[in-house]
Amino acid sequence: MRLKLVPSETKINFFTLTKLTAGLSALLAVLSMVAFFVFGLNYGIDFRGGSVIRTATPAPVEVSEYRAVLRGLELGDFSVTAVVDPGAELTDTERNSVMIRIEQASDNPEIQNDLIAEVKSALNSEIDGIIYLQTDSVGAKVSGELVVAGIEAVVLAVLAVLFYIWLRFEWQFSLGAVAALVHDVILTIGVFAVLQIEFNLSIIAAILTIVGYSLNDTVVVFDRVRENLRRFKAKPLKDVLNLSINETLSRTVMTSVTTLLALGALYVLGGDVIRGFTFAMIWGVLVGTYSSVFVASPILLRLGVKRDWDKDNGAAGTQYANIDA
Repeated sequence: MRLKLVPSETKINFFTLTKLTAGLSALLAVLSMVAFFVFGLNYGIDFRGGSVIRTATPAPVEVSEYRAVLRGLELGDFSVTAVVDPGAELTDTERNSVMIRIEQASDNPEIQNDLIAEVKSALNSEIDGIIYLQTDSVGAKVSGELVVAGIEAVVLAVLAVLFYIWLRFEWQFSLGAVAALVHDVILTIGVFAVLQIEFNLSIIAAILTIVGYSLNDTVVVFDRVRENLRRFKAKPLKDVLNLSINETLSRTVMTSVTTLLALGALYVLGGDVIRGFTFAMIWGVLVGTYSSVFVASPILLRLGVKRDWDKDNGAAGTQYANIDA
């Protein structure tokens, strides 16, 4: 007997709650932007510049002891946080780990290296059995360039999607898909601002992956919409959209669930280093699946679309609409 998360045939009316879902999406987007401007993002050293030292000890050591040692040094701004790793407990490799972040002292690598050596020397003399799992440094100039590069990467990805969907379908489909992508990116940034999870280069990679995942879901639905527009030329657009979403619902749910199973295991067992990336991916899969149905399709319904796809419409930019790629 095959496992079916969704029946073979469904007849759900996805547009009965359009006003509710549109209002919810708009509210969450606004709250995300407010959170971004009020709380800001907890930028990692990739974007702020500075050094990160991750330590481990055979016996538990209070964070206050680390702070007491570091206060005796002229470090400027620094923070010490305990690292909790549920995966380490499950794999019987639990460590008493701590993450130390130190602000950038100078663009001169030698000065920063001397500072790190001074910190390690002080910790070695005061904390027994300490070992260093990770040591990273990023200069202020490099971190500024990474911020710009990260923003450019996200913007260019969205613009590329806009252009591709325009060629593949019509401009109405393009606007619906891009609105869904922007919705996903804004909500992802918002949840990182609220939870103050470290925002670094791996999160930018996660956002770009979310853009691709959400686009894949949206294109599958839009492809079915285009097919059904050819088959049911007299059927109202709302009914065609409902039919298309129902016909692809099983595939959408199965893809999302299997992806979430893998990401869930990675979140628990993957360790603290990639936990932020994995969390962003889990959140992105959830909001990406939601936006493909409840953001992209309602916008397409509102904008309307060409009904007879057998007739070429050069002005619509659909000259490549029959490609199979």
